[in-house]
Amino acid sequence: MTTDHRMVAILPCRDLEASTAFYARLGLAVEGDYGHYRILGDGKGWHLHLRQEANVPQAPDNPFGLYLYVEDVDAVADRVRDAIIEPGTPHAKPWGVYEFAASDPDGVLVRVGRVLEG
Repeated sequence: MTTDHRMVAILPCRDLEASTAFYARLGLAVEGDYGHYRILGDGKGWHLHLRQEANVPQAPDNPFGLYLYVEDVDAVADRVRDAIIEPGTPHAKPWGVYEFAASDPDGVLVRVGRVLEG
């Protein structure tokens, strides 16, 4: 038997429907719905749990962030273009990634990128 070694983020959110819709645009689908708690995944390795919570800090005070690695950064960017917070991205960053950053409905910083080779 093999053990699946992974980490999953659990994010609080004020509006579970709005957050679910945002992450669906990134490519995540609902895999489990427990009323105030949802489990999302993309079938390729991304997993995210959303927990409804009334007292979530809002932008710009929300301290949470996620980094999603994906091969086709541009395709994902096209799906969330209106939520991208840095004009002109995605593009290559000095630290060796091709990425963009977006903000979810509660102000969580979501970076999406891939490591540049060479």
